[in-house]
Amino acid sequence: MRTLCASTLIGEFFVIGFAGLVAMKSEDMSMATVWTVCGIGMLLSVLLCGVITRPGGIQLGWVLQVMLLLSGFFVPMMFILGVAFAALWWASVHYGRRIDEAKARWAAQAEAQDGAQVQAQG
Repeated sequence: MRTLCASTLIGEFFVIGFAGLVAMKSEDMSMATVWTVCGIGMLLSVLLCGVITRPGGIQLGWVLQVMLLLSGFFVPMMFILGVAFAALWWASVHYGRRIDEAKARWAAQAEAQDGAQVQAQG
């Protein structure tokens, strides 16, 4: 799960940065405001890569997805990208968990086979 979620978060890092470049053209927001908000979002996306498997990591990822979606009020294209990344986040979490469960089953089977071989030799 960690790899899939981290890949999504790194993609969001770049999307947030590019959204900041687009938002700079807006007359309604100062450059300092744009880059403060984008900087926080970019920093959060990178930091979440390290804590994704800890308690609350997935929930923080969902908070980032909501923030990305709400940024569409300032950069309209972000509504589309926010939905796309929320779908990617869901898929990363959902399929990542399934992959982790399958890996655990395979490891348990391999361990059981190793144990059976040791007993057969002994």
